[in-house]
Amino acid sequence: MNKTRRMIVVVLLVCAVGAVLFMKRGKPEAEPPPETAPVQLAVIATNEAQESTRTETLPRLVDLGAGKCIPCKMMAPILEELKKEYAGTFSVEFIDVWENPKAGEQYGVRMIPTQIFYDGAGKELFRHEGFFGKEDILAKWKEYDVAVPTEPEE
Repeated sequence: MNKTRRMIVVVLLVCAVGAVLFMKRGKPEAEPPPETAPVQLAVIATNEAQESTRTETLPRLVDLGAGKCIPCKMMAPILEELKKEYAGTFSVEFIDVWENPKAGEQYGVRMIPTQIFYDGAGKELFRHEGFFGKEDILAKWKEYDVAVPTEPEE
């Protein structure tokens, strides 16, 4: 009898956990508060504008992460430096996959941060998951024959 009770309790717990997971998955995403909606739309519009005006001849580094992820926060100043210092050599783009989950799906992101290196024609050259230092990024560009100057452009 004692075994039967234990079995019933285990089955009920498994069912309860399953029900909670099912209900979480089935909930539609909450609408953003009205005061933040215009900002989010502006970010999306800016990303689309950047995408449409991007020069296709420059190699491109796409970093997919999130504003609140610790390694992503560590990457942010590096990406800003690269964007400014090597503007004529390659382009740098950051996409927040927590704000734009469809981008994560589109790029096949499994973990963040993920850096994807593209040649000038848009072909993926290399993909790295996790923190990637500035020297490592520059070395990777050199490995793919991108003429990275020893002294950054100012």
